[in-house]
Amino acid sequence: MDYDFKTKLAAERERVEDLFEYEGCKVGRGTYGHVYKAKRKDGKDEKEYALKQIEGTGISMSACREIALLRELKHPNVIALQKVFLSHSDRKVWLLFDYAEHDLWHIIKFHRASKANKKPMQLPRGMVKSLLYQILDGIHYLHANWVLHRDLKPANILVMGKVLERGRVKIVYWTWVSPDLNSPQATGRPLTAADILVQGPELARGLHYTSYCVFAGVRYPTKTSFSMKMSQRRKTEK
Repeated sequence: MDYDFKTKLAAERERVEDLFEYEGCKVGRGTYGHVYKAKRKDGKDEKEYALKQIEGTGISMSACREIALLRELKHPNVIALQKVFLSHSDRKVWLLFDYAEHDLWHIIKFHRASKANKKPMQLPRGMVKSLLYQILDGIHYLHANWVLHRDLKPANILVMGKVLERGRVKIVYWTWVSPDLNSPQATGRPLTAADILVQGPELARGLHYTSYCVFAGVRYPTKTSFSMKMSQRRKTEK
């Protein structure tokens, strides 16, 4: 590549650290990267964003596949990729998403705690129906586009809290797998198990079941005999 062109391209490339303030605002960390809450430095809008820094250096095949899929997926209940930043100096990849204030796990946890404190707060029936419908609608869209979510659990189901999209479900996960790529060779990494309390039997034992654990957690946000049996089973199998 021509040196002058390369220098000009590097100078014109948008840098995430120039556009967004995110230092000291880490909100999550997973196997595949770190997530920060960010705001624009120029003040063009007051929106909060989620910046995901992909673990490692350079762009792996799994990162390329994730970016390509997220660019194609357009649905109100699936997290939308806003922009991709490439850091030339340290070869880091950053993904920009809208920021969601809540997730289904913390909503369930809050209502469980309220019952434990003798001040039970039931989820309104309308809210339960809305959450379940949106989850199913998002999953249907993914499956219709030949995309499988390999770790669907309450922590990966975000719920928007701002006025414009308040109550909107956003399905998120940092590794999407297309059915014809569901192998260690295709993904470039060993297959990992989801949490046992929400792991689908199709992953654990090759069986066909529904996402009972996720939906039951919304409908019955307290510890059920089912969840306690699964927890006990997990302890005995260690």
